Amino acid sequence: MITNAVVIASAQGRFASATERASADHAAMNIPADEAIIFLEYLRDAQDFNFLVDVTAIDWSAEQTPRFTVVWHLYSSVNHNYVRVAANCASDAEPSMPTATTLWPAADWHERETFDMFGIKFTGHPDLRRILMWDGYPYFPLRKEFPLAGLPADLPDYEVAAETGTRLISAPMAGGPFVATPGEPMSEAEPRAKDEAWSEQSEKP
Repeated sequence: MITNAVVIASAQGRFASATERASADHAAMNIPADEAIIFLEYLRDAQDFNFLVDVTAIDWSAEQTPRFTVVWHLYSSVNHNYVRVAANCASDAEPSMPTATTLWPAADWHERETFDMFGIKFTGHPDLRRILMWDGYPYFPLRKEFPLAGLPADLPDYEVAAETGTRLISAPMAGGPFVATPGEPMSEAEPRAKDEAWSEQSEKP
């Protein structure tokens, strides 16, 4: 197996703008957004990272800039190791990143999910639309400001909503997220559900 240091050194020898990224496990690098696709292509063709495992993103919060970072996870079926690549979106208000579908067709659904959950657009994507939420859903559920229990929204079937008077409401948080008793380590505490059930009409006893 090629070591993390070798992967990083080889990439930096070709791309001066690539910097090592803190990582507890596999090799990880940062790259400017405008070089992301050519860098990924280099990793695929020159370093045998031929399998795209995942495309996701990080929302660092509205108080930070750059706010959004796109992350690609690659695997080499030749060398049996992984590399993680990250690039910051240039705009916080309208985050975008070039599509990797030209390199890996499987990027199609990964990028659609990232668009759906974070609102990051992938320029050049052949069919960029929501994949989990319905068209017209007004929120991006993995952004920092989106509450864990969700937000009320209109049902996608407006005829059903008009007939029944029903809307989607926030989900009660019973069952999670779990927190430890204050002062006790999680490994020794009896887990209990954190009360974030904002849709409930009355307080829990």
